[in-house]
Amino acid sequence: MMGGAVLSIRLDGPVVGKGRPRFVRATGRTYTPAATEHYEGALRLAAQSAMAGRALIERPCSVEVHVDMIATEGWPAWKRAGAASGTIAATGKPDIDNIAKIVMDAFNKVVWLDDSLVTDLRVSKAFADRPGLTIYVLPLDAAPANAKRRYA
Repeated sequence: MMGGAVLSIRLDGPVVGKGRPRFVRATGRTYTPAATEHYEGALRLAAQSAMAGRALIERPCSVEVHVDMIATEGWPAWKRAGAASGTIAATGKPDIDNIAKIVMDAFNKVVWLDDSLVTDLRVSKAFADRPGLTIYVLPLDAAPANAKRRYA
């Protein structure tokens, strides 16, 4: 059940999953790969624009992430046709779990207080004419487990 308006966010272009932290052996420092930082920043900007000054979500919410992939140019015609018709699944990189992670991290303190508020997460990949990511966020009519007061 919805407890607020649906937030819809679209980010066009090749989708990047959350990269693993990298380690510098000489210094022992850890850093985030540049591609991850750049894409997370782009997601954050798209989310800020979609929020348009709205308050952060403080309730449990449901999130749907739809990933549009494009068929590789080098594929033969039969494979491209299969991708277009849905008989070939979009099983390529990035992995679904890494896509979910980059979205969840990018939306912290921009869309919601913390990604622990997400109680339902659905991520899907499919082939499309142009690459991109569409995200829907639905606040739910439920109080968080750590609520300090009764919700109406």
